Amino acid sequence: MDQVRVERGEGVTTITLNLPEARNPISGNDVIDALLDALAQADRDTDVRAVILTGAGTAFSSGGDLSKMAPGKGLRGNHPAETVRNYRDGIQRLPLAFQALEVPVIAAVNGPAIGAGCDLACMCDIRICSSAAVFAESFVRVGLVPGDGGAWLLPRVVGWSRATEMALTGRAIDAETALDWGLVSRVVETDELIAAAQAIAAEIAANPPRAVRLTKRLLREAQDASLATVLNLSAAYQAAVHETRDHEEAVSAFLERRKPTFDGS
Repeated sequence: MDQVRVERGEGVTTITLNLPEARNPISGNDVIDALLDALAQADRDTDVRAVILTGAGTAFSSGGDLSKMAPGKGLRGNHPAETVRNYRDGIQRLPLAFQALEVPVIAAVNGPAIGAGCDLACMCDIRICSSAAVFAESFVRVGLVPGDGGAWLLPRVVGWSRATEMALTGRAIDAETALDWGLVSRVVETDELIAAAQAIAAEIAANPPRAVRLTKRLLREAQDASLATVLNLSAAYQAAVHETRDHEEAVSAFLERRKPTFDGS
């Protein structure tokens, strides 16, 4: 069985963490490699307009595998320097890869997103969840710190105070609280989740793909840049998309009151 399942649709790729019996842990290099490969392939393929990331079974992701926390197992090395290397060469590749992606990624959180699973959801650009979802930045409860970038990711999603509350208590929040805190933008019933994610993906895919990818890149860069830097970058990106056929098609279609057809050129 593939640990990460990839399904290609019309302009949309769905990536499913596929270890439901173990609640989809993501700390193993085999899972990390498969997920990174699936994301890289989607990013390279300009026909892919959006990606949906979800989990098989009843959980989105349980994060780290607690059964592999002994010395020499999983991310923990036989000495501290080896552990540092394991994190850098292992799970820390995920946030860096997500940060570099141009294709938009929608997290469809179908159930518990715990520890690194919560952080994985935060790596995505858009998060929606089922009413069965819960989120926990729970590292502290097992005597650990967020080792996968959660200390950078979570405050940017829910704000400093709420991120600190989640990280220092390890307490789980339910779907409605996640919506109230801005961790997700929508809550739907479990059997409606994938359809809801597909609807958002289709809406994104209907737009000019180069403009979509550059808009996502601009939003990412703006997280840590000055206003002046973002304005300069915005002007450069705008100059690039002004020259595209899709921009001309969008303007013509608007003026002619017809539906545009975009081909990414």
